[in-house]
Amino acid sequence: MVVLGIETTCDETAAAVVERPESGPGRILSNVVLSQIKEHAAFGGVVPEIAARAHVEALDLIIAQAMAAAGQIPETLDGVAAAAGPGLIGGVIVGLTTAKAIALVAERPLIAVNHLEAHALTARLTNGTPFPYCLFLASGGHTQVVAVRGVGEYERLGTTVDDAIGEAFDKTAKLFGLPYPGGPQVEKEALSGNPARFALPRPMLGKLNADFSLSGLKTAVRIEAERIAPVSEQDVRDLCASFQQAIVDVITDRLRCGLKMFNARLGAPTALVAAGGVAANEAIRKALSRIAAEIGTTLVVPPAELCTDNGAMIAWAGAERLALGLRDTLDTAPRARWPLAEVRGPDPFGVSAARTAPLPGTTAPA
Repeated sequence: MVVLGIETTCDETAAAVVERPESGPGRILSNVVLSQIKEHAAFGGVVPEIAARAHVEALDLIIAQAMAAAGQIPETLDGVAAAAGPGLIGGVIVGLTTAKAIALVAERPLIAVNHLEAHALTARLTNGTPFPYCLFLASGGHTQVVAVRGVGEYERLGTTVDDAIGEAFDKTAKLFGLPYPGGPQVEKEALSGNPARFALPRPMLGKLNADFSLSGLKTAVRIEAERIAPVSEQDVRDLCASFQQAIVDVITDRLRCGLKMFNARLGAPTALVAAGGVAANEAIRKALSRIAAEIGTTLVVPPAELCTDNGAMIAWAGAERLALGLRDTLDTAPRARWPLAEVRGPDPFGVSAARTAPLPGTTAPA
């Protein structure tokens, strides 16, 4: 099964072609990503209108490059998948509309993919990870601990009550005037800093649920910076190191709670899976490795290029859904908000309807 995937939910214009075998990991035939970092750097964050216009200008060429690299034409595809949300609605519209046009002209099935589900299933593309596994999804817009029971079967065990981890990294970087995107810059500064110099809080530590809270930590960093102002280069390094260590401690505590919840519901997970751009942080990866070792399971972290937004994860999620007979109609609407709990799996009656109702047994929307 060969599927084209299109990703335009934020500031990457991406397209990829992926092959799904009957079992085991998938095969990426092409994966083309055009980053818009330069367009947004001056603003210190993504500007939705600029992002949407950039997608319009670049997407056709990106798709053509991905198809050529994979040696495919629309008529040789088994399906066309696009991220239909959640994300910046202007960009989502661009990608989904383009996918509809290709599917219509080539008479191929359309698969409207939830961007979060694509992250959740990437471990199956890269490692063939069997269900059920525990997912730690951390990016600029999302921080969740999720029980992944199957395609379309997700139970949120924990989430952030305010800022996402990636957002906290970016805002901390912006506080110190570090270049955008901020996460890698904070990590770089932290390498030369003293993580014990500043006594920053560890929000939610010891709570029985697996939820996160990052706004207080972010505020504490600002207060410390103001207290010692003007800050030197070493001060910035020490503040970044202290902030990153606090994040690592919070993740460790929250994930331990989430894994206890997972074990109580489903037994031991087949793996601890990390996804999202934050998973590229080396200090966080080391913490995840320790947690996985504690519970005697495997840590699965896709390659860095598949942790951030890309077309391959969209194509794979589309292939997984298509293999179960799930496809979408051309009137499928783009969605700025689309919780994982509203993603549906195979219909027991064989009807592929719009996925709008939570699965029985799930928690509040993820």
